[in-house]
Amino acid sequence: MGNKIFLGLLVFIPITLISHYMNASPMLTFFLSALAIVPLARYIGEATEVLSEYTGPALGGLLNATFGNATELIIGIFAIRAGLVEVVKASITGSIIGNLLLVLGMAMFFGGMKHKKQEFNKTAAMASSSTLLLAVAALVMPAVFRLTSPAIGSQIIEELSVFVAVIMMIIYFSSLWFMLYTHKHLYAEEVGEIEEKEAKWSKAKTLSVLLVATVAVAWMSEILVGSIEPLVTSFGWTELFIGVIFVAVVGNAAEHTSALIMARKNRMDLTLQISIGSGTQIVMFVAPFLVLISLLFKEQMSLIFNSFELAAIVLAVMIANLVVEDGESNWFEGLQLMMAYAIMGVAFFFHP
Repeated sequence: MGNKIFLGLLVFIPITLISHYMNASPMLTFFLSALAIVPLARYIGEATEVLSEYTGPALGGLLNATFGNATELIIGIFAIRAGLVEVVKASITGSIIGNLLLVLGMAMFFGGMKHKKQEFNKTAAMASSSTLLLAVAALVMPAVFRLTSPAIGSQIIEELSVFVAVIMMIIYFSSLWFMLYTHKHLYAEEVGEIEEKEAKWSKAKTLSVLLVATVAVAWMSEILVGSIEPLVTSFGWTELFIGVIFVAVVGNAAEHTSALIMARKNRMDLTLQISIGSGTQIVMFVAPFLVLISLLFKEQMSLIFNSFELAAIVLAVMIANLVVEDGESNWFEGLQLMMAYAIMGVAFFFHP
C-alpha cells in the first residue's frame, strides 16, 4: 500500500516541470516540487538499502550515511549556491526537531494506539541520544564563542566552523564503527531485519534507480529552491519558517513513513534508529558536509545558529532523552512529543 502511494506521487514530477516552465505561481511550484521530491527520496532510500545487502553491513553503513540523507544534501547544496544559507541552517534545525519530536512522536502515538506498551533496547537508544547530545554541544559552541567574543572577525568564525565540522564527521563515522563492529550486538534488531530480506532488485537495477532518483531530486530541488525567494516576497513567510517546517519535512518525508510503519509493527528499536539515528546523521554528517562544501561557493556556511534555533534544538534533544531513558513508550508520550513540535512550529511562524 505504502509503495503504491509513493509510486502515485511520481506524477508530480511532470506536473512540477509544467508549473515551473509555464511560470506558474511560486507557491504552486514550491509545493508541487516538494511533493515530487517525496517519492524520489523514498526510492533513493530503497535503492541504498538494497545496495547495502550486496555490499555487507560495513560498506552499507557508509552508503546509508551518504545516500540516506541525499535529499537533504542536494537541497542544501542548491540553497547554498543560491545564497540561501539561512534556509539551509533552518532546515537542519527543522530536521533535528522534526525527527525527535514529530517523527518519533507520531510513531509512538500510532504505535501506542495499537500496542498498550512498546519496549526497546534502552542501551542502544541512550547511546544514540548521547551522540546527538554531543552533536548539539558542538553546534552550541560556535554561537557561544561569537556571543562572548564579539570583536572576533568572521574569518575566525569560519575557520572554527570548519574545524568543528571535521571533528563532528570524525565522531559520526566513529559511531558507525561502534554500531557495525565493536558493539553491533546492541543493534541486533536492525541487523536481523536486514538479514531477513533478500535483495529484491539486481545490482544493475539498484544502481540505475539510485542514479535516476538522485538526478531527479537534484532537478526538483533546484526548482524548489528557486521558488523560495518569490514565496518569501509574496507571502511574507520568513526563510527561517520555510526552512524549519517545509524544507525539513520534505527532506525527511520518506523516513517519516518508515518510522510509522515500523512502530505499528511493534519494531520500536528500528523506529528509534530511524528517528534518532536520522537526527544524528543530519547534525553529525549533513551539517558538517554542507559547511565544508560551501567553501566551494561564493557564500560560506558557518555553524552559527541563532539563539532561537539553538533553544529549539536543545529542548528537542532533552525531551527526546527523557522519553527514551526508561526503555518503553506509549501513545501519551507520543502525543506529548507532537504537541511540543506544534508549539515550536507556531513559534517559528511568528518569529521575525
